[in-house]
Amino acid sequence: MFHDIPDAVLKRMRVLEEIDARDRLDGTPKASRLRQIPAESGRFLALLLAGAPRGAVLEVGTSAGYSSLWLSLACKLRAEHLTTFEILPEKIVLASETFQQAGVAEFVQLVTGDARQLLADWDKIAFCFLDADKEIYAECYELVVPRLLPGGILAADNAISHPELQPFIDFALADPRVDALVVPVGKGILVCRKSDLGE
Repeated sequence: MFHDIPDAVLKRMRVLEEIDARDRLDGTPKASRLRQIPAESGRFLALLLAGAPRGAVLEVGTSAGYSSLWLSLACKLRAEHLTTFEILPEKIVLASETFQQAGVAEFVQLVTGDARQLLADWDKIAFCFLDADKEIYAECYELVVPRLLPGGILAADNAISHPELQPFIDFALADPRVDALVVPVGKGILVCRKSDLGE
């Protein structure tokens, strides 16, 4: 999966990494920055997805599509597609450009809208990556976890970097429906695996 990443995907990843690094240094307003995951988090998420059960693959918070590119590698391996949700028009334009230029459009469906209003339409979720505004994490979690397949995974970014997420993380770690832990990769990723009993 990582040994044969297409050149077009690598090229677009580098472009987005450069934009993200520049945004963090030049005073670009937070809402306009790409705010994407580091490459090591992308690799970790792709590995998680590669081992998930077969089912729906979702992402909440597309931004410019950087994490989507990593997830698309696993989707290609699994002959599945990623459905990713984004609400900001300017990010939707960037993500669409990313998927076209990287040649992954056949593996990625970009959905415009608030995921909180759309997740209830999904069932048999195998994997969901959550990387959106932190105040919606708990709501998205409660929409996704009941819809996860046994063995399905929900991964949430910024589990270490954002102290305001601690109550949400504590809840997930104590939730009997999932086995959960915080993995110190990148800015910290909360990984929740649905109980095989579906409880």
